[in-house]
Amino acid sequence: MAFPVIRGVAYCLVHAPDMLLHYGTTPSAERRSNPRSAYLKQLPGYLRDYESTLNYGPNQVFLGRFTPEVLKELPRPWHQHLLLKQDRFGPYGEIMPEPEFIGLMKLVDTSDLVQLEEGFSQEIAYRLADDLLFSGVKLPDGKPSVELLARVGRHEALPLHVAGRVAGIVRRAHDTDESQSAHAMLENLVTKASAVLALKHLVNRNHIRPHEVEYIIECSEAVNRCGGSSAKAIGEACGCMNASGSETRAYCAAPVHALIEGAGLIQAGVYQHVVVVAGGTPAILGQNSRDHVSRGVTPVEDVIGAFAIHLSQDDFVSPRIRLDMCGRHKAGSGFSPRAVMESLVAEPLDRAGLKITDIGKYGAELQNPECMEPAGAGAVPESDWRLIGALAVERGELSPAELEAFADRHGFPGFAPTQGHIAAGVPAIGPVKEMIAQGMVHRAMIIDRGTLGPGRMASPVDGVSFVMEKNPGKPVGWGP
Repeated sequence: MAFPVIRGVAYCLVHAPDMLLHYGTTPSAERRSNPRSAYLKQLPGYLRDYESTLNYGPNQVFLGRFTPEVLKELPRPWHQHLLLKQDRFGPYGEIMPEPEFIGLMKLVDTSDLVQLEEGFSQEIAYRLADDLLFSGVKLPDGKPSVELLARVGRHEALPLHVAGRVAGIVRRAHDTDESQSAHAMLENLVTKASAVLALKHLVNRNHIRPHEVEYIIECSEAVNRCGGSSAKAIGEACGCMNASGSETRAYCAAPVHALIEGAGLIQAGVYQHVVVVAGGTPAILGQNSRDHVSRGVTPVEDVIGAFAIHLSQDDFVSPRIRLDMCGRHKAGSGFSPRAVMESLVAEPLDRAGLKITDIGKYGAELQNPECMEPAGAGAVPESDWRLIGALAVERGELSPAELEAFADRHGFPGFAPTQGHIAAGVPAIGPVKEMIAQGMVHRAMIIDRGTLGPGRMASPVDGVSFVMEKNPGKPVGWGP
């Protein structure tokens, strides 16, 4: 059977320390409840500059410049053992500086919600002109700072800061509708701009003709509360004029839901080329920064993540998505970690007659441990690999003595930013694709898990999985 394939991937980061400071949920909540706290006073002094973020090992792994295994050899803490002279661009994408990202927010803004300060607008226009992805696009003239600050003072807009200066504002889209407040527009525009950045890199790096993209599934964690198709808007901004699209919302688990949906549409013959894309949100920046600051360590949650993945009909080269080996956590599966892994890992493999050890790599929650450990959460990826290995031991597929080696051999160290949907499963697709191409593994399982609790509508967890597999090539007698 010809299954859909993963043709290309793109991963991007945006260094956003000022957004962390002003719009991250943790510092924002602290500013409302205790504006004179020691945490808020100390936080600016702990934030990293762009070069430190660029030379940070996990970030370069996210861009594809190094394999995740490199992090096993790099001394910890990684933020104190930086790599030297790393490039902004990697095989999968880039780390964009915050000033240029604010310019990009203006470029993707179709309703004049973003207004830049006139001096900043001129400065950033020159920088974007040097970027091959945006060189043909012109920024409009900016506004005098006194006009922008007046709008902020009248509570009509939120300021966009760069290094202590107000570089622009985001206006509200309606005077009384809270779903169109300046804060909601900021969230929407950050998500859209970061997703556009990832899709631009996907198209450029994988030699995709934008007009060939027929359908886009957008699966970001932030919800566009004002309606409208974020997917279609992102595609339009990237020249995908033949694409329609829709949004998939499943919190952290949304990306794998979206990939399975896209692959299913291709398998059914509805479309030949589908893109799954997601941007990031400023809300989760610095989520654990209080714990970082209290322990005197660098808050490494200062980047917004985004990705784009190209699916297509079988090209007889790219790794296949085995739609007959998809796992799903059902409403009645149970909520213990073991029950979740049983439904996502063991059940789909049983249907295919495979063992847990037949999967070369597992890509599950890939959060950077330096984001989580100061908050007491430990290294989440290591817990996942050990849980999967323990399930294999229980099933008689692995001896207890092999458990430690299984976790090391079949898992990845965490390297992704802790932005829910960005960290769960999908960052492994790029490295796995390369490993399959090099013959290092034959199959890998991509797992997304999430909790439905933050929306206060339900308490259960959610999760889905699928298997990537080496393409067997063109069958004998297939076509010319």
